[in-house]
Amino acid sequence: MLEGSGELHNTLDAYLRLVVRRRWWLLLPACVVTLATVFVLTQLPKMYRSETLILVEDQKVPEHYVVPNIATKLPNRLQTMTQQILSRTRLLRIVDEFGLYAKGRQKLAPEKLVELMRRDIEIELVGQGGNEVNAFRVSFIAPDPHLAQQVTSRLTSLFIEENLRVREQQSLGTTQFLKAQLKEARTELQELEKRMGEFKTRYLGELPEQQAGNLNALNGLQMQLQSLSAGLNRAREHRIYLESLQVQYRSLAEAGGSLAGVPAPTPAAAAENELTRLRSQRAALQARYTSQHPDIRKIDQEIAQAETLLAEMVDEQKETQKDSEPEGPTTSTSGSQTATAIAQVKSQLKANEAEILNLQAEEKRIQAEIRSYQARLNISPLREQQLADVVRDYSLSKQNYEGLLRKKMESELATNLEKRQQGEQFRILDPPSLPERPYNAKHRQINLAGVALGLGLAVGLTFLSEVRDGSVHTEQELASLVPLPLLVGVPELLTPAEERRRWWRRIGEWVAGSGLVLLVVAAELFVWKG
Repeated sequence: MLEGSGELHNTLDAYLRLVVRRRWWLLLPACVVTLATVFVLTQLPKMYRSETLILVEDQKVPEHYVVPNIATKLPNRLQTMTQQILSRTRLLRIVDEFGLYAKGRQKLAPEKLVELMRRDIEIELVGQGGNEVNAFRVSFIAPDPHLAQQVTSRLTSLFIEENLRVREQQSLGTTQFLKAQLKEARTELQELEKRMGEFKTRYLGELPEQQAGNLNALNGLQMQLQSLSAGLNRAREHRIYLESLQVQYRSLAEAGGSLAGVPAPTPAAAAENELTRLRSQRAALQARYTSQHPDIRKIDQEIAQAETLLAEMVDEQKETQKDSEPEGPTTSTSGSQTATAIAQVKSQLKANEAEILNLQAEEKRIQAEIRSYQARLNISPLREQQLADVVRDYSLSKQNYEGLLRKKMESELATNLEKRQQGEQFRILDPPSLPERPYNAKHRQINLAGVALGLGLAVGLTFLSEVRDGSVHTEQELASLVPLPLLVGVPELLTPAEERRRWWRRIGEWVAGSGLVLLVVAAELFVWKG
């Protein structure tokens, strides 16, 4: 550890002696290059920087009342606006308006002028309150402070105007797009409504919502069929009865009023028996149905007809008895009544036959309707599936239409807000400044480059002079060059006059070096504070 520390100490001493020995090789190049750099900077034209801070204000109407239809973030929107404002046409117009770059306008092409102006314009985003960017800074560099302020003000107004124009254009474009989409959605919805209406018209009676009605109608038809079958059976029974009664009357007429010595029943008695039978049927039906039931109404009509027939027969029999002799009714009287009864029974048979035909036709019609309703009920599941497909497409189209309609209305409100300049706006927070001192940021960069160049040149020249110097300065150097051992060392012996000259030379060197360093420090302060 001690040996290593000694070697390090010797190395540091060697470097220190080198610096002292080559002090002017280090000091002069560094100071001269630095002072030359400062001199060059003093000859460069002064540039002034004017800047302004623009704040992005939110829309004046709360967003829960009017939702903005522009979702572009400020950095992206600002980048687009910057490209528009810093376009070749606009920058050349500003160059002509303010007479910028007067010395180079005759020599430089328009593209070079545009590049120069873009280089002198700086746009910087500013975040206030977290990472959210809600402001930006615009600056411009010019050789005249008033000119810098005027150009900055012009650029600021361009950003404000471009923001209003871009936001209104984007908002209006969004509204127009939603209107076009809404028109297509309305056409599609109308087509689906027409398709659903045609489907319901085409398959009327087979639709799922009509299934309950079809069931009720089918049950009613089946009940009508049962009642009609019962009425048809009664009509057929009545026909059998009338046919048997007709046979009896004909037998009575052929027998001349009696059969086998037994008095034949009078027509009035047969009509009374028929009336009794009908009343018995009515009582049986009344136990099952109300008085308004069609079967009871029908049998009431038959009872009324039978009562009328019986009354006519009784009246005719009484008239006959008045005109006949006291001995009793004659054969001609009985035959006349029998002929009348046969004619009435025949008329009833015809009416009964017509009734049976009507009932049979009605039965066929009801059976056909029952088959139709049964077919509707059987095909109802298929129609339900087909209608579900149509309704699903219609519901999706309607939801899409309603959503687009709502978005279009919200977009129209947002567009009106932008047209009234009530939306998000750029507001000048700090007006363009009038610079009082030159903008020396680039001067400082050039100065630092000059200092670095001077130090590098000084180190390089020092190293080169040391390499080219073949003199021996220490005992260690001599011992490394001579293989023989060193016996004795002779110190440097100076006269008093030489001592005085050396002392004054050192003082002169210290004064010159200090003055040179102070001069460099003063020049640097001038650069950094200028």
